[in-house]
Amino acid sequence: MKSTDALACLNALAQEHRLNLFRLLVQAGEDGMAVGELAAATGLAGATLTNHLHILRRAGLVSDERRGRVIQCRANYPQMNTLLGFLTENCCAGSATADCAPASTCKPAGRSR
Repeated sequence: MKSTDALACLNALAQEHRLNLFRLLVQAGEDGMAVGELAAATGLAGATLTNHLHILRRAGLVSDERRGRVIQCRANYPQMNTLLGFLTENCCAGSATADCAPASTCKPAGRSR
């Protein structure tokens, strides 16, 4: 990951509502959440929610898919894991000891409904 990409991700997450949205989507797993579900969970107005999702999407942290009248949003786990790897790649001066292992990668879980 380039530093500019990492900065875009960190900038997108450096806002309370966007961080909460991203964490909700990570928790939702590979099925993600509909925009309406996100609005209900966060209490954000439609235009505000859309703006926050656009910022997360531009940073590559969120993707969406239209299913009829519903827009389903998902966390981009590979991008998240790449960011975590970038942040921890020089941990403990590059030592690969058990005391200083980089963050583990996250795999999306199926969503239980």
